[in-house]
Amino acid sequence: MRTIARVYDTYAQARQVVADFEAAGASSSDINLIANRYACEESVRAEQPSGAGAGAGIGAALGGTAGLLAGLGMIAIPGIGPVVAAGALAATALGAAAGAASGGVVGALVASGVPESEAQVYCEAVRRGGTMVSMRTPEADESRVLRIMDQHRPVDYVAREADYRKTGWERFDPQAGPYTPDPTEIERMRRSST
Repeated sequence: MRTIARVYDTYAQARQVVADFEAAGASSSDINLIANRYACEESVRAEQPSGAGAGAGIGAALGGTAGLLAGLGMIAIPGIGPVVAAGALAATALGAAAGAASGGVVGALVASGVPESEAQVYCEAVRRGGTMVSMRTPEADESRVLRIMDQHRPVDYVAREADYRKTGWERFDPQAGPYTPDPTEIERMRRSST
């Protein structure tokens, strides 16, 4: 078994990847989702009808959803902050973060088979408002998993890493405080989801 991970600029993109996996018959126990809480809430707000009350929130947007997304919960991961998460990897990351010795969320990704350079960028991308989806799959199904993930425009981790490095970023810092995107980033995320 191998774990394949991708990060998406919007929660809506990642949610569609999860829905496609479930429609293809993937087990919810093999799918993981970790979303920056702020970006997830922005996505839900953008999708709500104009008359929806302020209390509609994430729960209402996910109402009636089966599978993994029905089990979303709010947790805090050091270095990322509050996230909406579901799946075994999220639970492992939280446990590893609490123990600190195992390397937190980066360590959980690396232990599951994601290359460390990708794991560093993916964790920073979630910290900055992205949503990560990972899927544990047998080698024979890797091409199908990649096809589903890639059709929803995941972040190019090499290009994103280069963008981060231009601002002085070196690697994911589990001691960093939560990140709130500036209005320009929020608008970019909204445009990329359409």
